[in-house]
Amino acid sequence: MHFITQLLNQYGYLVLLVCLSLELAALPLPGEALMTYCGYIVYLRKMNWTISIIAATVGAVAGITSSYFIGKLLGKDFFEKYGRYLFMNKKRLDKVSAFFNKYNTWIIFLAFFIPGMRHVMGYFCGIIKVPYKNFSISAYTGAAAWTTTFISMGNFLGASWSRSDRIIKYITIGLVATLVLVFTYFYVRYRIKGRYVIENDGSES
Repeated sequence: MHFITQLLNQYGYLVLLVCLSLELAALPLPGEALMTYCGYIVYLRKMNWTISIIAATVGAVAGITSSYFIGKLLGKDFFEKYGRYLFMNKKRLDKVSAFFNKYNTWIIFLAFFIPGMRHVMGYFCGIIKVPYKNFSISAYTGAAAWTTTFISMGNFLGASWSRSDRIIKYITIGLVATLVLVFTYFYVRYRIKGRYVIENDGSES
């Protein structure tokens, strides 16, 4: 992190753009910490708030878009060969795909705020062939919200920006809990609806 902050001090917006692009392509870079530190530099008036958000958003959009098209290129054949190493066989992937294609909007948006999940979301959406229009609307608004939140947080905290780790942890825990609850709700609803359709079809026959 220290090396990256030094680069940010020296090269500014370019480092912000490149690092976030690489992170969204699944490299383990500290995106939130980097943006919060950027906000601190904005607080010191060495960088511009608006330009920082634009650069960060462009980087995030570039990273997740490239991962989406790589995932689309790999396709489901990739999971048929290697899915067993990720505990995701073809049958399970088909079930997840049907569910995800129905309720993907908020999942993609919130994924930006959850480390680990945002790193693979683009690939996953490409592999299960989420329509690009649906993907782009959710992903690009999520990228803008994510970058604005953490750069603004660093700017607001000022000299106390290094204490943002605790805030980031609470935000992550809250969003994971929310996502789990939403996923559980829709999954149960999906299963109940499916069972109802099967029972009705059976009674009609």
